[in-house]
Amino acid sequence: MIAAMSPARRRRRSTGRAVLAVVAALAMLSACASIAGTPERRPYSATTPPGQITVPNSGTATTPGTSPSPGSPGTPGAAGPVPAGLEKYYGQRLDWGNCEPYATTDDDRQAYQTRGISCARLNLPLDYAHPDGPTISIGVLRVPATGDKKGSVLFNPGGPGASGMSIVATIAEYNADPTLNASFDLVGFDPRGVGSSEPHIACQSDEQRDKDRAENWPGFMPTSTPEEVRAANDASKAFAQACVDTIGKQDSAGKIDGKAFLAQVGTTNVAKDVDVLRAVLGDAKLTYVGWSYGTSIGTQYAEQFPANVRAMILDGAVNPNLDPATDSIDQAQAFQKAFDDFAAWCAQKAGCPWSDAGQATATFQQLARPLMDSPLPLSDGRVLSFLDAVTGVSDALYSDAAWPDLLTALHDFAGGDGNALMGLADDYNGRDSGGHYSTLLEAFTAIRCMDNDRITDQDAVLALNRKLNEVSPFQDNGQPVAAVFDTCAFWPVPPTLKPHVPDPKGLAPVLVISTTGDPATPYQDGVELAGYLHGALLTVHGTRHTGFMLSGLSCVDKIGNDYLINLTVPDQGASCS
Repeated sequence: MIAAMSPARRRRRSTGRAVLAVVAALAMLSACASIAGTPERRPYSATTPPGQITVPNSGTATTPGTSPSPGSPGTPGAAGPVPAGLEKYYGQRLDWGNCEPYATTDDDRQAYQTRGISCARLNLPLDYAHPDGPTISIGVLRVPATGDKKGSVLFNPGGPGASGMSIVATIAEYNADPTLNASFDLVGFDPRGVGSSEPHIACQSDEQRDKDRAENWPGFMPTSTPEEVRAANDASKAFAQACVDTIGKQDSAGKIDGKAFLAQVGTTNVAKDVDVLRAVLGDAKLTYVGWSYGTSIGTQYAEQFPANVRAMILDGAVNPNLDPATDSIDQAQAFQKAFDDFAAWCAQKAGCPWSDAGQATATFQQLARPLMDSPLPLSDGRVLSFLDAVTGVSDALYSDAAWPDLLTALHDFAGGDGNALMGLADDYNGRDSGGHYSTLLEAFTAIRCMDNDRITDQDAVLALNRKLNEVSPFQDNGQPVAAVFDTCAFWPVPPTLKPHVPDPKGLAPVLVISTTGDPATPYQDGVELAGYLHGALLTVHGTRHTGFMLSGLSCVDKIGNDYLINLTVPDQGASCS
C-alpha cells in the first residue's frame, strides 16, 4: 500500500550520483503533495494562537495575477519599485562575510570553504501584513561574477526544503558553469525555515527518525487492524505537534510562536522574500533559475511581480493547477515508468536480480515485502525496513546516472546484504555517516502542507491509496488499503495556496524545461506550465529529474545560458537528448 510518506512521491534531485560531469553531491527535493502522510508537492499556513502574531489570509488562497502596490522607488539601497511599508527591508544592505558559520551539513562544511564565495543574512518580516512585527532571517550565498557583470542569477534547487546556498556553493566548488558566472553573480538563498535560515523548521531528533524509518513511518506502516491504522494516523499527528513545539523553542525571546511561524512558510511568502532579495542585490529585475519545487517559487513570483522579471528558467515543473490526488497519481505513475526503464536496462546486465524486465516488479516485491514482518539487520546495527528499501530504489530513479549503483545495491539485497540499499535511502533522507539528519525532509513536509489542499475525507483517501497501488505496484507493501491520511491532514494551520491557473500580466518570456522521463515532475506538467505562463518550452529526452546545468547535458546548458545571458528564447519545438 502506498500511504503516508511514499518516497517516490517526493520531488528532489538526488545527491552525488545523479550529477554527471563536474558537479557532485547535490540534493534536490521537489515540490510534491502527497496523501496519507508523504512529503509531496507544495507548502504552508496557520491559525494564530491568542496573544500571538496575526496571520494574514489564513485559510485563503492568494489571488493570481495580483502584485503588491509599489511604494517609493527611491528607497536607499533598493533597486526597482518598493511595496509600501517595506522600505526598511528593501533598503537594507547585506553584510557579506565568511560562509563557514552558515554550514548545516558535512557537505556544506566542505563546499562553504570554496575560495571567493561570501555569505550574509537578509532580514525579513515574519508576516508581510504586519511588517513592524517579529522578523526572521534567511541565509544568502554569493559567487561574484568573473567578468563584466550584468546582474545576479538567483537559484533554488527544489524540495521544498533544499538549500539554495548549498547548491550555489557546490556550483562554485566545481566551477560548474563558468560561462554564466562570467556575466552574473551566482546567488543561492535558503528560503524561510530552510537550512541556515532563522528560525528553521525542525521536528524530530535523529534517534526518532531512525526509529520511524525502522517502523515504516511515514508511508508504509502495517494496516491490517483498526489499531494499526489508528497508530499510523497518530504518528502523523505527533509529528505535526513536534514541529510546532521544536520550532517554538528556537526563539529564546518568545516573540515567534511555532504555530504562527509555520503559518508563514508557504511559497506565497517565499516569492515576496525573493523580491526583497532582488532589490537588495541591486537588480532592477529578477534573473532566476528554479529546479523542481523551485519552479513553484518562480511561478508565484511571476504571478505577484510579473513586471519585475527579466529572465526565468523553470526546470522540472510543478503544475500549479493540479489537485493533490491527481498530482500524487501522476507522480506515482512516473516513478513506476522510471522503475520499468531501469528494469529493462538492468535485465541486460550481469548481477541483475531479474533477467526478464517484465518480472522486475514482482521480483522486487518478493525481496522487499518480507521486510514488513522481518526487517533485515545491517552492519551498523540498524535494520532495512520496507520503507527504506523503496526509498533506496526511488533515490536512484531520479537519474539514469545512478542506475549502476542501484544494480549493485539490488544484487547485494538479493544476496541478503541490505547495506548498499540503505546507503541510497540514507542519501535520500539526508542522513550522514555520523547518524545526523538534515532538516530537508521536515521542511519539505511543513512547506508542502501550506501549499496544498488537504484530503480529509476517508472515502477519498481510500480511493487514492488504492489507485496509487495500481499505478505504482513496485511500492505496494501488500497491506490492506486503509484510511491512512497524509500528515498535512493533521497540520495545525490551513494552507495559503490553492490549485489555480496562473495568468500573470506583462511577464517577460520565461523558459520552461521538461524531461520526457522525469519521475518526479512529469513531462506534461512542464508543457502545461509553459502554456500558463505563455513561455517557451525546451523538451529534454531521457530518464532523469531536470536537465539544466547539473546533468552534463551540453545542449540544454547552451540553450539555457544563451537565454539567461542574451535573452535568446529557443524556437518552438526545441529539444535536446
